[in-house]
Amino acid sequence: MNDNRLFSTAAARNRRPILDVLRAVLPKQGLVLEVASGSGEHVVHFAVHLKNLTFTPSDPSPKARASVAAWIACSGAQNVRAPLALDAANAPWPIERADAVICINMVHISPWAATEGLFDNAGAILPVGATLYLYGPYKQGGAHTAPSNAEFDAGLRAQNPSWGVRDLETVADLGRQAGFERPHIVEMPANNLSLIFRRSAVMRQPTPALKDIFDELKRRA
Repeated sequence: MNDNRLFSTAAARNRRPILDVLRAVLPKQGLVLEVASGSGEHVVHFAVHLKNLTFTPSDPSPKARASVAAWIACSGAQNVRAPLALDAANAPWPIERADAVICINMVHISPWAATEGLFDNAGAILPVGATLYLYGPYKQGGAHTAPSNAEFDAGLRAQNPSWGVRDLETVADLGRQAGFERPHIVEMPANNLSLIFRRSAVMRQPTPALKDIFDELKRRA
């Protein structure tokens, strides 16, 4: 029998400390969307330990979605839905609402447009006060926090110039523009960070297209 499961040493290593943070920041009940689920090991691990939550995994890659489905079947978890075909950069997402969104190790291994889409689309489906959780390495004050992160960043950019470890301040500012509060930061093993954003009650700044419309209406007034 074919086994479509993919295996990630990073997921096996960091899933427990990530779960410890998620226990504190996710709602007690509700629907959690995972963006860029990859192998599926994270979402299954979380679902097994957070049984009062329902998880919807997603990934743009058919191979990854097959792995996620295989991990779900292997785990026997009843609180994980079938994976969605979802590209963070594209709008609208194929889901109307969620009570939280989690995204692990995507921001640095994707074009910047994926992070822009992550915030814009998450802001559109999350209620006020809901959590957007990000995990991965980040620069702070324009500098890497460890030599290993600098080496990792160089390796990513060698693979794809549109990838790379992002500036925390730039990501936080993008979140603010999309209607999220300044993130709470938790230091994690191996020089990674957990960023916990909350959906703000303040109206989002308009996208460039909407801003043009608003400006035109002002000119006509």
